[in-house]
Amino acid sequence: MGRRKVEIERIENKSSRQVTFSKRRKGLIEKARQLSILSESSIAVLAVSGSGKLYNAASGDNMSKIIDRYEIHQADELKALDLAEKIRNYLPHKELLEIVQSVDSLISMEEQLETTLSVIRAKKTELMMEEVKSLQETEMLLREENQILASHSQLGKNTFLVTEGERGMSRENGSGNKVPETLTLLK
Repeated sequence: MGRRKVEIERIENKSSRQVTFSKRRKGLIEKARQLSILSESSIAVLAVSGSGKLYNAASGDNMSKIIDRYEIHQADELKALDLAEKIRNYLPHKELLEIVQSVDSLISMEEQLETTLSVIRAKKTELMMEEVKSLQETEMLLREENQILASHSQLGKNTFLVTEGERGMSRENGSGNKVPETLTLLK
């Protein structure tokens, strides 16, 4: 008959628990010694019983050398963890810095845009004023031409009316309709 597999759970009976601890502690220390020999490594085992008694065993180097190496290694790991924490904190700062730089860039672009816009508005105003001035000059020329035409028109109309009045003729065509009056053209 073989061994049966023991379920790993807390043993309720205190004396059975203590006996199991003693037997398994010895087995654990023996396995640690075997692992040390097979793999040529330094192994330390610390065990504290339920009653508070401390048991230790070391293979390879003595216990104090193994513990010193462990503390050095642990300190290096803590430094690495601290560095990792700093990096995690640095990333949000880096992102914040990038956002600030983006905002600064946007502000600079906004200022350039406002400057360009004011230059464009000034040029547009200048062009509109030139157009208004040109239109005013055209208006003045047209008014002058209109006055000249009106004065010549009055002169021609008066002449036409006088000659018509002198003749006493009515301007009708053969069908009895009035012929429209025409102005004399200036050459």
